[in-house]
Amino acid sequence: MANIYTLRALFCSQWSSDARLDGKTVIITGANTGIGKETALDLAKRGGRIIIACRDISKAEKARAEIVEMSGNPNVISRKLDLSDTKSIREFAEVINREESQLHVLINNAGVMMCPYSKTADGFEMQFGVNHLGHFLLTFLLVELLKRSAPSRIINLSSMAHAWGRIQLEDINSERSYHSRRAYGQSKLANILSTRSLARRLQGSGVTVYTVHPGIVRTELKRHMNLALLVSWKIVRPFTKTIVQGAQTSIYCAVEPELDTQTGGYYCDCKLSTCTSAARDDVMAEKLWEVSCQMLGISWE
Repeated sequence: MANIYTLRALFCSQWSSDARLDGKTVIITGANTGIGKETALDLAKRGGRIIIACRDISKAEKARAEIVEMSGNPNVISRKLDLSDTKSIREFAEVINREESQLHVLINNAGVMMCPYSKTADGFEMQFGVNHLGHFLLTFLLVELLKRSAPSRIINLSSMAHAWGRIQLEDINSERSYHSRRAYGQSKLANILSTRSLARRLQGSGVTVYTVHPGIVRTELKRHMNLALLVSWKIVRPFTKTIVQGAQTSIYCAVEPELDTQTGGYYCDCKLSTCTSAARDDVMAEKLWEVSCQMLGISWE
């Protein structure tokens, strides 16, 4: 058993950097638990102003207090944000644009995984609505603030699970047929494709964009797994990452100076990685971009 944990430590090691974020503002969605909370803690230790954006404000406030205590940084605040409701997203963005003079890092971390079929407040399939559309709208509403604060960064959390799905333009909300694993895969594929499209649109603006696969991490996201997947999970669990290890690539993309000249890439284990051919399909990326704008009623060129 010791050998298993030695191997995990070798392949899932903690990234190290003394980069600071003094004077910088960071927003992290879903930062009350898991990878998001660990990312917030690390970036708070680097001196940043950290805004944790969560659906449950009481949990967010508890996490905020813990991060302040553990980091010694009092400049951590919590804000309510429900990514399954565009009204909440717009209200959150309005507060940020009114109260914050700058935004240097936006980490679109929150997500739902393989949940039973349900819809968001706006009628979108829940996984596509939260994981992709919610963050797509949030980024749209904050992009001008990011541009004014440049150099700045946007980090979208995806997953190797993007290989499980395809973009079903003919049934984007999975109303004709729903499979929780495929729908999750579609949402994670959408994260990568929209990152590629956004990187092209922001070229020369000083805002860079990255997609992250955190690895297979022991988080609460597995709570909706079926029996077969849970059995598989128990088998691979010794080789999975801790939450600290899972946060490292998000942290890397937030602070690594060498990434200032890079944009649009897919990162895993703190380095540029390879995604599927479907995730590199720029024709589909543009179709997805158009559909996303139509679904949200926005115009973004």
